[in-house]
Amino acid sequence: MRHTLPHAPQFYVTAPQPCPYLHGRAERKLFTALAGDSANELNNALSRQGFRRSQNVLYRPSCESCVACMSARIRVSDFAPSRTQRRVTRKNAHLRRLATSAWATEEQYELFRAYLDERHADGGMADMDIFEFAAMIEETPVRTRVIEYRTHQGDGAETPPPPDNDRLVAVCLTDVLDDGLSLVYSFYDPALDSFSLGTHIIMDHIELARSAGLPFVYLGYWVPGSRKMDYKAKFAALEIYKGGVWQPIGDPAQHTSDIHPLSIDPIVEQVARINLPSTRK
Repeated sequence: MRHTLPHAPQFYVTAPQPCPYLHGRAERKLFTALAGDSANELNNALSRQGFRRSQNVLYRPSCESCVACMSARIRVSDFAPSRTQRRVTRKNAHLRRLATSAWATEEQYELFRAYLDERHADGGMADMDIFEFAAMIEETPVRTRVIEYRTHQGDGAETPPPPDNDRLVAVCLTDVLDDGLSLVYSFYDPALDSFSLGTHIIMDHIELARSAGLPFVYLGYWVPGSRKMDYKAKFAALEIYKGGVWQPIGDPAQHTSDIHPLSIDPIVEQVARINLPSTRK
């Protein structure tokens, strides 16, 4: 079904599908195309309103009887790592960051396949081939970077690095917004579980945003009650987009996905409240 605002992008809603986060629930998404000269402005504006990017589409959960999925971001200036997170940084001191353009490689795809086969063998991406992977990386009309993490021989590592030098061990597809970095999708070597590479990617992006003077790191959706998403609530200075505003997460246990279905606004009203970037030049 299509929903349109005057002189604005057209918004659509998907049919309900099984929820990948909460068993027995159905998900539905509100989405719009991301293209043209105003793509960056639209990505910036909607990211601040809980939307996420997937290739040339911006989407936000709009389920009929659930509001569990909440966009999450870290306030960079207020972030202080925990003792465990500081240890993760020390354990990965042997890694170097390499920021490249949004261009897919066979090396990245091999790592992606190893990650999926070990962590998400029954997920929606399980059958993704190299051409679909390339589309995920390269089909972007906005400012996007591929951040690679590679081994290198150097001092300061708490744990000895893997023996092979310059090996790709982690990748993050990252959008550069006007107010932060948005982690679109990340994957890493599942054989290096003890290095907590997922946490390291987030920690490194916080430092990358800090050095660039960007106030936020966007982590995607946090879902209370989903074990897959518990790790996001472990980061200090975390905000969630709830009730149309960004707010500190506070005690994660106080958030619930239970809601009366009649309290969820119709799609048309949700679209009407979306703030769009000015089209005036």
